[in-house]
Amino acid sequence: MPGEIPPFIYFLMLHGLLGGVDVFLNHELLAKLPGQTWSGPEERMHSLREWIFCAIFISLAWFEWHGAAVWWIALLYLGEVLVSVRDVVIEGNTRVLPKPERVLHLFLFMNLGALVVVVGQALSGWHALPTAVMRTDYGLASWVLSVMAIGSLVWALRDGMSAARHHQPG
Repeated sequence: MPGEIPPFIYFLMLHGLLGGVDVFLNHELLAKLPGQTWSGPEERMHSLREWIFCAIFISLAWFEWHGAAVWWIALLYLGEVLVSVRDVVIEGNTRVLPKPERVLHLFLFMNLGALVVVVGQALSGWHALPTAVMRTDYGLASWVLSVMAIGSLVWALRDGMSAARHHQPG
């Protein structure tokens, strides 16, 4: 039986939706990044981000991370923040972002900040518990996050292959 859905799950699903729109609209349709010879460093950051979100989506869809296990989730979010910082620098050095992409990135960064806060609250509570990875089930929300994890995995591989084709020092 599904448990009560914590707020971070809603923010995480919103992030997956916004990120998916960013990938399809901005990276694929407008910028056509996979076909650009200069896109290697940016595609490498996107691939890394998608790997991280694949892990976040699946880790929080079905599990609670208690005690010392909270550090797995904390490290994933730290990795995402570091990748985002590097990605902003790379994008700023290689291309002028179209207005829709700049606006969507603003919403993604605002939601990431909210995610860090609400996930941090959950981690704070979980950290006080004995170390364990506990199975959970948020019903449809767990399945939505699982689909998002698969989508992130597919795009991580795709962007990684694009980065390898357009290899440049980043």
